[in-house]
Amino acid sequence: MQENQSVLRISIPSPLRRLFDYLPASNVEFDKLQPGVRLQVPFGNRKTIGLLVAKADSSDFDANKLKQASDVLDETALLPSDILELLTWVARYYHHPPGEVYFSALPTLLRKGNPLPDNSIKRWRLSDQGRALDATALRQAPRQLKLLECLRLFAEGADAEQINQQQVNWRPVMSKLIEKQLVDVIEVSAADLEINTAADKQDIEAQDAEVCKLSDTQLELSDAQNHAVKQIKDKLDQFQAFLLEGVTGSGKTEVYLRVIEAVIRQGRQALVLVPEIGLTPQMVARFRDRFHCAVAVFHSGLNEKQRLSAWLSARDGSASIIIGTRSAVFTPTANLGVIILDEEHDLSFKQQEGFRYSARDVAVKRAHQNNIPIVLGSATPSLECLHNVQTQRFELLTLPERVGGAQHPGIRLLDVRAVKMPEGLSPVLLEMMRQHLKKGNQVLLFLNRRGYAPALLCHDCGWVSHCQRCDANMTIHQRDHRQRCHHCGADKPLVESCPECQSKELHTYGAGTERVEQALMAHFPDKKIIRIDRDTTRRKGAFEALLDQVNSGEGQILIGTQLLAKGHHFPNVTLVGVLNADNELFSSDFRASERMAQLLVQVAGRAGRAEKPGEVLIQTHQPEHPLLQTMIKQGYQQFAKQALDERRMAELPPYTHLALLRAEAVDSQAPEHFLQAARKLSAEYQSSQVTFLGPLPAPMEKRAGRFRMQLLLQSDSRASLHQLLQHWTPRLETLKQARKVRWSLDVDPMEMF
Repeated sequence: MQENQSVLRISIPSPLRRLFDYLPASNVEFDKLQPGVRLQVPFGNRKTIGLLVAKADSSDFDANKLKQASDVLDETALLPSDILELLTWVARYYHHPPGEVYFSALPTLLRKGNPLPDNSIKRWRLSDQGRALDATALRQAPRQLKLLECLRLFAEGADAEQINQQQVNWRPVMSKLIEKQLVDVIEVSAADLEINTAADKQDIEAQDAEVCKLSDTQLELSDAQNHAVKQIKDKLDQFQAFLLEGVTGSGKTEVYLRVIEAVIRQGRQALVLVPEIGLTPQMVARFRDRFHCAVAVFHSGLNEKQRLSAWLSARDGSASIIIGTRSAVFTPTANLGVIILDEEHDLSFKQQEGFRYSARDVAVKRAHQNNIPIVLGSATPSLECLHNVQTQRFELLTLPERVGGAQHPGIRLLDVRAVKMPEGLSPVLLEMMRQHLKKGNQVLLFLNRRGYAPALLCHDCGWVSHCQRCDANMTIHQRDHRQRCHHCGADKPLVESCPECQSKELHTYGAGTERVEQALMAHFPDKKIIRIDRDTTRRKGAFEALLDQVNSGEGQILIGTQLLAKGHHFPNVTLVGVLNADNELFSSDFRASERMAQLLVQVAGRAGRAEKPGEVLIQTHQPEHPLLQTMIKQGYQQFAKQALDERRMAELPPYTHLALLRAEAVDSQAPEHFLQAARKLSAEYQSSQVTFLGPLPAPMEKRAGRFRMQLLLQSDSRASLHQLLQHWTPRLETLKQARKVRWSLDVDPMEMF
């Protein structure tokens, strides 16, 4: 170890599980360097961007062998100390390469080394002299007059994009108007542009206390809502995790809004996490309708410049509310006061590829580090969160009733055994649809299977259209005349005859949303049908456009996948039909029953709001199944209680802790050889408290042309599991078998697939 050296510990986005030591550039003062700045450094035979994580006065390597950083790209830290601390914990907990973890917190443009921009936008507006000018004074300069009239349309000034829409080649003309002092140039924060355009911005600036002034319409809170708001507000200056369990329609969002109001009145910021991009626009709209403050929005639909602008607005504090999907949990803030995570049970909060982290668990850790409360909301809380309530780590707040006196929907099981329904629609369901539609209401049908049919088979020889790259059938998409694999994306035209026996007797088996949509057109030719699934929402803005059609009443029948089940408010939907409740009842994943129960409750919650009572009809071939019977007769809470008892007896999470080592390769033998070597290597560190299961084939052994196997680690002690992983995981890189596979470690896996 070399002592008394000025050493920089730098993270570099690479698959290597360590930081790298460098010497500071000769023209840089070591003492002035702050952790969180970017540097350009030599790495191998190229130069790359690194992030300074820490400074040290010694290195485990010979100082003569350390390379020197080339350049410092930032004057001040991009990432504040609390985010660096959080990312350090995340890299350690998930045992993931630290460079990839640290850089995940930076917008793409900053990862590429682009300079930190000024997060402001230039605007031009009329000066007092320009507003008072008589139009006849510029009759000899028609282009100046035209530009002046253009600016009169924008009271708060116009940016370059707005002016471009009105006049071309306007900049020389604008210079003349500025010289004549008829136009002022102003710099506006990008976050200020997010303020609701209906707000009176001058009033806001004049009265800081009213920055979060409520709109004229205030809802009266129920006793349960009032209690929840009070409990959370009483803990605004300390860490406390709250589980807000509220039935669908109980007003969880209103609780969020009241808490956020209190936080922003303190001059602090609120971070709101939602599971899906589809929920972001409606939540943003509701927040902007309610508050007169800037909202920074993060989701995958933003371009690089938009994401950077929102990131800077959150970081410098000009955005009071930050709303985003999973990755927004790493967004730096100036003064964070609360974290709210809606639909906490949703699987979308767990990153399933690459850097596998749980945004829910990271959010709890961030709240703890910042000594602020976090609110986890759900109508169907995860068993992990309910267990944390039992062990008093979380405080439970309940909203047991729908707001406005709305009744819970009536739910019934429909036994469809021996019932003829070629398109998945039973006669009873069709009749109920007619009754509800006749009253002018909407109907929602749920089927968690997109496409026309899940299989194509030959009636003569039994051939089935199978994906050549996966252990899965090809799904038929009739409208496009294609067959696609929903696992690897393989796509090819529909065949007209059987490739085995050349028979023309090809039949589709089962029903997807596209096939049901086609059947509904025949049954209800006078009704507009809206299908919402991954196929109809691929284009940008398509999802929002379809939701607008639903909410406007333009569509009377909705058919869709779980995209429709997540938090959407459809006040005119009075009947929900679940077309096939049996898909998840016999899954090999121990979490399948929990997800099935959650999905049924979420879908049922779309039925009946306000003064309109709702009905839910669940078609099933397993009407006596214990899960369905418990859900219908006793509700989700009783199901969760039984499920937790079963998990405890089976020694499964949340009572034990898991890590899953996955391996895949084109060579069918390579994954098993690697995992066997990995298990053998673990013997050097193995604790009696950690059990190894496998190697075993993955539930879908072949996917996208690669063979997949996995090794499961299980322990009653989280500390023992992580102690083993800390020593074992870096050694996996050194195994010669590792060169022949892709491997990954998933700590706290949520899917065994």
